Amino acid sequence: MPGRWWQSLRARLEPPPIADPLWRRALFGCPRARGLDAERQQRLRRLAALFLARKRFHALAGVVLDDYWRLLIAMQACLPALQQGPGSLRGWREVLIYPGEFKVRGTQHACQSSLVNVSSETRSMDSWEHGPLVLSLADVQLDLEQPWDGYNVVLHEMAHKLDMLDGPPDGMPPLMDISRRRWVEQFDRAYRRLMQTTTRDDVHPIGHRAAQSASEYFAVVTELHYSQPSLLREAEPAIAHLLETFYGPSPAIWGESHRAVRELRKPVAR
Repeated sequence: MPGRWWQSLRARLEPPPIADPLWRRALFGCPRARGLDAERQQRLRRLAALFLARKRFHALAGVVLDDYWRLLIAMQACLPALQQGPGSLRGWREVLIYPGEFKVRGTQHACQSSLVNVSSETRSMDSWEHGPLVLSLADVQLDLEQPWDGYNVVLHEMAHKLDMLDGPPDGMPPLMDISRRRWVEQFDRAYRRLMQTTTRDDVHPIGHRAAQSASEYFAVVTELHYSQPSLLREAEPAIAHLLETFYGPSPAIWGESHRAVRELRKPVAR
């Protein structure tokens, strides 16, 4: 009797599984997910099902969002949670999808759910503590079409969500198997190196968009971990190693190897 009761409760708590045809279609449409090994793909599938069951999607300004696109967004949002587990998806419930860039008022990543009306700017992504994940569908589509270019709005904003699990964004999410002191020291040194190039107007491989704050730096290098890990390893090997420990191996290694094969197959100009 207790066994039956537990099985019944577990069945009610577990999210409905993703249908095989829909999963195969979304897996084909998400190169980063295809770059995972079979075991991590199954973990991603379970996490994505949990994400879809717990998060509420709101399609705004004429956006039409079907099960396929909700799943594609959920898969990318769950990639950073593969190593950290489903608990890293806690603290917020809404996903707002605009067709393109949108205007928001207030300061970015404010700690209150109602933003102070101090400014207005156009963005393609946004998130704040306990508030919704806000995305541009046009940018989500572009990131799926160009998965290895160093950018991804979903991963960028999920990095902020992880960062805010223990309070206001500071570039350091809750850590399990990494020394807090080591994280702070390595990220502080890397961020200072980037800031020095901005003051001299030098070009930096990571890009000056990461220089806005420690939180933005963490979000940008998260994008690079999942899309251009070789660039990150060359620019900041210590940061690349920390992120591989935190997130797990990058699926972009698969994408980089395929790019290399395509380059080798190109005809040589005579």
